[in-house]
Amino acid sequence: MTTKQKSLAGAAALAACAAGWLGYAALFRTEALAPLAADGTATVESPPAPARKIKARLFYVAPDGRGLVSVEREVPFGEGTAAQAQAIVEAQIAPVGDPLLSAVPPGTALRSVFITERGDAYVDLSGEAASAHPGGTLNELLTVYTIVNAVTTNLPAVSGVQILVGGREVDTLAGHVDLRRPLTRDLSWVQ
Repeated sequence: MTTKQKSLAGAAALAACAAGWLGYAALFRTEALAPLAADGTATVESPPAPARKIKARLFYVAPDGRGLVSVEREVPFGEGTAAQAQAIVEAQIAPVGDPLLSAVPPGTALRSVFITERGDAYVDLSGEAASAHPGGTLNELLTVYTIVNAVTTNLPAVSGVQILVGGREVDTLAGHVDLRRPLTRDLSWVQ
């Protein structure tokens, strides 16, 4: 066998090894991405479906600071009225960027929502709703009706909203708006 023939034979052997290695690597990668079913066939998992969303009317402080503006936004879909109310309130109290301004004090979190058979929603907010509130009659009215209007506008089954703080009924958030009973929608605050 000549040197040239030996070189060609060596190159062919090297190419066969490389092809085998690439085939093995492709098989390994396929098995890692496609787990085997019980019958030994490869299964391909589909990506998770995007979370279902609905459009809801949320309320933010108007540019002049004297009322509210209504904004349509997508919020997560909730199975049932209480779950949908929770999704709406969570979206309403979430921090927002310019040009929107939230009437809800920063740091306020939703503790829970429950709805009575009469259609009254009880929205339990964390203590920051009161302790971080800037005060003033107008500010308190805007905070209260941001939540009341968001729930009652988007959920026809809810006729009124009572705001709780820290799991308890409160007289007011900052000394001005009576929260001892459920409040009904008041769109007169919306410009």
